[in-house]
Amino acid sequence: MKPNSIKTLILVLTLVFTMKAQAQKGWEMKPVTIQSRWAKDVSPENALKEYPRPQMARGNWTNLNGLWDYAITAKNAAKPLTYEGQILVPYPLESALSGVKRELKPNQNLWYKRTFKKPETKSGDKIKLNFGAVDYEATVFINGQQVGKHEGGYTEFVLDITPAIKTGENEMVVKVFDPTGEGVGPHGKQVLNPANIYYTPTSGIWQTVWMEVVPAASISSLYMTPDIDKGLLNIAANGAAGYTVEVSALADGKVISTVKGATGVNLQLPVKNAKLWSPASPYLYDLTVKLKKGNTVIDEVKSYFGMRKTSVAKDSKGIDRIMLNNKPYYNLGTLDQGFWPEGLYTAPTDEALAFDIRAIKAMGFNTIRKHIKVEPARWYYHADKLGMLVWQDMVNPNQGLPEGSKEAFEKGSKEILVQLHNYPSITTWVLFNEKWGQYDQERLTKWIKTTDPSRIVNGHSGELLYVNEQLRSPAPNAYVAAHMTDVHAYPDPMNSLKQDGKAQVCGEFGGIGVFIPDHQWLAGSAWGYIQEKPAALKAKYTIMNQHLKLFEADGMSGSIYTQPFDVEGEQNGLMTYDREVVKIPFAELRKIHSQLNPDMGTIPDVTAKDADLTEPAQTYSTMLQQYIDGKRDAAFLKKMAMMAGQTGDKAGSARFGAEYVAMLKEPYSAEDIAFMEGITKKVSDKGFAVLMDRAKTDRAVYVKAMNIIYTDVIAPSVPTPQAKPDWAEVEAKVKPYGAPGEEMFLRAKTIHAYNQQDWKTFVEAGEPYLKKYGKNLTEQDRNSFQGAIDKQKGGSSDAVATTGTQGTNPVQDIKVLDDKVKAELIDAVVSKAREGGNTPDWVALTAAITAKYDALIADRNVTRAKLFFYYSKDWKAFASAIVNYTEKYEDPANLSTINTNANFVLEHSTDKEELGKALAWSKKLVEKEPDNEDYKKTYAALKEKL
Repeated sequence: MKPNSIKTLILVLTLVFTMKAQAQKGWEMKPVTIQSRWAKDVSPENALKEYPRPQMARGNWTNLNGLWDYAITAKNAAKPLTYEGQILVPYPLESALSGVKRELKPNQNLWYKRTFKKPETKSGDKIKLNFGAVDYEATVFINGQQVGKHEGGYTEFVLDITPAIKTGENEMVVKVFDPTGEGVGPHGKQVLNPANIYYTPTSGIWQTVWMEVVPAASISSLYMTPDIDKGLLNIAANGAAGYTVEVSALADGKVISTVKGATGVNLQLPVKNAKLWSPASPYLYDLTVKLKKGNTVIDEVKSYFGMRKTSVAKDSKGIDRIMLNNKPYYNLGTLDQGFWPEGLYTAPTDEALAFDIRAIKAMGFNTIRKHIKVEPARWYYHADKLGMLVWQDMVNPNQGLPEGSKEAFEKGSKEILVQLHNYPSITTWVLFNEKWGQYDQERLTKWIKTTDPSRIVNGHSGELLYVNEQLRSPAPNAYVAAHMTDVHAYPDPMNSLKQDGKAQVCGEFGGIGVFIPDHQWLAGSAWGYIQEKPAALKAKYTIMNQHLKLFEADGMSGSIYTQPFDVEGEQNGLMTYDREVVKIPFAELRKIHSQLNPDMGTIPDVTAKDADLTEPAQTYSTMLQQYIDGKRDAAFLKKMAMMAGQTGDKAGSARFGAEYVAMLKEPYSAEDIAFMEGITKKVSDKGFAVLMDRAKTDRAVYVKAMNIIYTDVIAPSVPTPQAKPDWAEVEAKVKPYGAPGEEMFLRAKTIHAYNQQDWKTFVEAGEPYLKKYGKNLTEQDRNSFQGAIDKQKGGSSDAVATTGTQGTNPVQDIKVLDDKVKAELIDAVVSKAREGGNTPDWVALTAAITAKYDALIADRNVTRAKLFFYYSKDWKAFASAIVNYTEKYEDPANLSTINTNANFVLEHSTDKEELGKALAWSKKLVEKEPDNEDYKKTYAALKEKL
């Protein structure tokens, strides 16, 4: 059997649908399931008011955060004449703190507008406009004049807007295009359909916007590299040519060293008897840089630096280890992703931004792996001040590597290397992660090492990835040219390969899911590689760290635990997503970590509640008795439904959820709506009416409604690919469900007809599907579909070509999609079941894939997953699975494969219906190739067994 040789045209439902939003007045934070303690402190008057660039500070600046006008238009639309409401900058469009909380589709533009007064200037001064980050493509206009454009959602950019400025009031407009995963650029873990390890997108301005006035000749940037072996700081102050720079280092407020030289030239600033920077003692020197003409100071900036060295070298026993300041230093780290429930990519306040680092240090870690994200400058400043090593990930290329993605990745990575170079906390660059968009690894690893020889380079974190001790995929020439070998192992850690001259690290492990009631982004969900109850987490985590200690003796130099905080659907943090509950007390975590991080330095004072360690089933049992005794209030029923789900009582979850929903009255709160969306499975459920109403303005909800309609209304009429449904009857059944029903009907009819090569019905359904709903598909999918229709209308009687009008290949597209579904959603579930000697919850897995993609994709992938799960484990179940797979998805051209499948059924099944289906396959094979002895033998044996 060849599971990937599928010639079925399944097009992913993408959320690319323009919805008309109601105009909004004023600003208020939108409702969100949970929020951090800092959300209440945010207002239009105080949105991130701190100076945003501590590494090069000036006094004459204007913060432009606050309320801006916004509008969303079609991608090809002109600048809007009117705007829809106000958005709080710099919180992303999709966040609650923006006051908007809307999606930006790949076929839309987001527009920002505000007015500002020209700052006071002297003759010759320039006005610079600074953006911390805008995701993804930003085009900036001042008074109608385009002044600049930047592509890339993670790096800063500066524009000289002086020529476009006028006296008095000025207008600024920013146009943003952000296709998330549908574009070519890096998008991190943002996806249009968040689930499991992928999260809600961030679109638009998500870091501080500010203006500063600088002299005509000014300092544009600093580039600093400490050298503790020579006792000096290498520094280049870039700026206007023909000027002198004067650089002074200060310790505790006193000047200790000064050097002068030309701009753009590396200068060596002596730092004698340097106080070395480390997590235990994060000493920072202050720095003053002056641009001078003769004795006149033209420009001046303030900065700081730390004297530290990172390297890989052999210890006294000849073992290659990570060194800090020329001594072995175990990098005890955790995988921090930088998401917030109310702000997504943007922390609500600067205090919140620093809290994450403080909390991680209070847990006893000395390293943060900043995962697939670049933080604002102040985050790295806090890491420098508090004392925390940082492994900085590059933001991986678009995983499908579409044309242009490699160039976008390298451009963005080059900007990251320059932008973050000066921070002493950053000791390691991480190039690739788990083969996500991997290419040219040796060249790019060497490029980073050459670009920044002062740091160590992790060329591929998790190039070898193990789940439950099973290697996901081999990697020839693994870790080529890197400073370390890095294995990912879930859930339990393992040591990486030993290669001469390279340190060994476990770049990810853990992922223990722990459900904490009332502190979840998604009610009733606790995703993790494994699940533990709060009371069992400490013991499990302690054992993992004891193994790390054993690995350290064998040569391990570092480890990264997944993760410090829950993130949306992932409940595998040591703290909850709202930063309110720590699942193992801070003091206990420090004790566990002390074997690998004995010198923690000053521990920050952080507060959080300790987790309730009561057995969840006992809590649920107590609540169940209260229910029996008559307790029925709404809050109680809602919690009952959540607790039932967490303890595996599906019947109870359905019962209490339905009773809770029945008590709800309009107008529904956002939390009520979210709960109803989560438990609605049928068109007859009360929540379905709410879904349909929300579907008018929310494409994600619209897709969920479509999938319910398919599963509950359409699928019973189309049980197999061979079925000949009465499409008129099906159409009548879906008619009450409006546009979602019609779109799902046309989609199902089109795909079913394609699979049956019923070209008349295919064109009959496909043309209106594309005409009415083609805007909801990706451009590639539209082209594939249109190419198939055009070929049939052109009069060919042949089967449709595998290549669409734009050179797309539906067969290859399906394989790429299926591989992605397998990696994202299937592998962890199946591995966990194998580890526990259980059968996967196929229903729940189907629901998860349906929620992210659609019911058709879910059925295909789960059907195939059953084959691999049951093979050699349960032959009877395998035979049933192979019948289901062959009936639905096996390519009828694969004659030998079908014969093999028939033999499996012959050998392992006693079910007459299954044997009858296998007999029907064999009969067709013999009819096609009457001289094939193997086919005739199988056919005869099946007839005899029946």
